[in-house]
Amino acid sequence: MKIDHSLPLEYSTEENRLKIFGFWIFLGAEIMLFATLFTSYFVFENRTGNGPTGAEIFELSPVLMETILLLASSFTIGLGIHAMRLGKQKAMMAFFAVTLVLGLGFLGFEIFEFTTYIHEGAGLSASGFTSMLLTTLGTHGLHVTFGFFWGLSIILQVKKRGLTPEAANKSFIFSLYWHFLDVVWIFIFSFIYLKGMM
Repeated sequence: MKIDHSLPLEYSTEENRLKIFGFWIFLGAEIMLFATLFTSYFVFENRTGNGPTGAEIFELSPVLMETILLLASSFTIGLGIHAMRLGKQKAMMAFFAVTLVLGLGFLGFEIFEFTTYIHEGAGLSASGFTSMLLTTLGTHGLHVTFGFFWGLSIILQVKKRGLTPEAANKSFIFSLYWHFLDVVWIFIFSFIYLKGMM
């Protein structure tokens, strides 16, 4: 395996560069998935039947906390990649760990939010609106949950094997995934929550 030391560690081999390119293609498919969910949500947004509307169930405080936690995690994952590029393994692992703790905090708020919605009569079967709302939020939440375990496995691998080109590549790809989830959340925050509160 030929290593190009003139490039960042995550790009330093041909295989690594191909994996990053392949992951961008995967993210294109993920964009289509969430675009489909958003489109379906907007189709059913006003089909509330006898169930509650967004204005009746959405609360700004928990959604703001979720947003702050996820945006902060995007910042810390960026710091983790920066530390990785400087060869600072402990700092990188620490920033990745903080990112995952923030992700867990986000999931905690989302679980609380889901249980509140269901308690208020906004379950999956209440209406087309609640069905698509919970499906869209749940899909994003599942992605964050998967990301938590993925990030944890990277921390363990780096601790065991050090900052190898392979570990750096996985870490960078993970950071792309995490940033993508943050971008999706901004759309959820803006076009589902804020729009729905009006």
